[in-house]
Amino acid sequence: RGVFSFLSTKKDRAPRETQRLWQRPWLRTAGLGAGLVLTAFLLWSSLGADDGVAEVLARRGEVLVGRFIEVPCSEDYDSHRRFEGCTPRKCGRGVTDAVITREEAERIRSIAEKGLSLGGSDGGASILDLHSGALSVGKHFVNLYRYFGDKIQSVFSEEDFQLYREVRRKVQLTIAEAFGISAASLHLTKPTFFSRINSTEARTAHDEYWHAHVDKVTYGSFDYTSLLYLSDYLEDFGGGRFVFMEEGANKTVEPRAGRVSFFTSGSENLHRVEKVHWGTRYAITIAFSCNPDHGIRDPAFP
Repeated sequence: RGVFSFLSTKKDRAPRETQRLWQRPWLRTAGLGAGLVLTAFLLWSSLGADDGVAEVLARRGEVLVGRFIEVPCSEDYDSHRRFEGCTPRKCGRGVTDAVITREEAERIRSIAEKGLSLGGSDGGASILDLHSGALSVGKHFVNLYRYFGDKIQSVFSEEDFQLYREVRRKVQLTIAEAFGISAASLHLTKPTFFSRINSTEARTAHDEYWHAHVDKVTYGSFDYTSLLYLSDYLEDFGGGRFVFMEEGANKTVEPRAGRVSFFTSGSENLHRVEKVHWGTRYAITIAFSCNPDHGIRDPAFP
């Protein structure tokens, strides 16, 4: 038996109506005072929550062995070549804290920190892709292997790349188990990358990470998407939660170092990331395709 428990979604939200009484001066004063308190509360709340967020799928303080919600598959997969035993017929989203340890998360975060220390975006979102070599530098991207040459060998180690491969393998096995498919049918695909997000104002479209999107539409090769979080919500950063968009009841995942969030990549899992208000959010996106033609190799120490 797998470690993922099924949850039902709750969509009933009873609206509440309030009445205001302004007939007497003391009531007006009390009302104004209450209004100021409410305004302050809403302002405070806005620092940690965006409009439309209704339910938390995974809280930072929870340690989840496995949590899974099955949702109906979209038709996005019909316009792509199907691979029996891999192309999603069971769709959903899952979260687990039992696959990657916090110590492993700390070690792999150091890989991101070392690589991104070589560059970084002028805006709030920086990317490091060890497969293609893409690295944010200012308003552009460079190939870090070509741009920095032999210097890379003094930045990374063979152990860094071994850890990266081991983490990818664990995530791949987790997805295969949750969706009842063979791990061998999943092919690592591009882009798979580290992200570092802070509150710096966006300078280019690449910095605008907060827009809702569908991975299968944005990247046709994606069939299964995963994120490994490398920092803690409300400890390392504020805002920056992952939001599954659903009519009337969005679901959020609060990042926790070592937490793996994964889901089928079609429109059934429309999602976005809240803007980061303070601090720095680190994560790695690891994507898989059922089409071997879209597969990429693990990065190797140069």
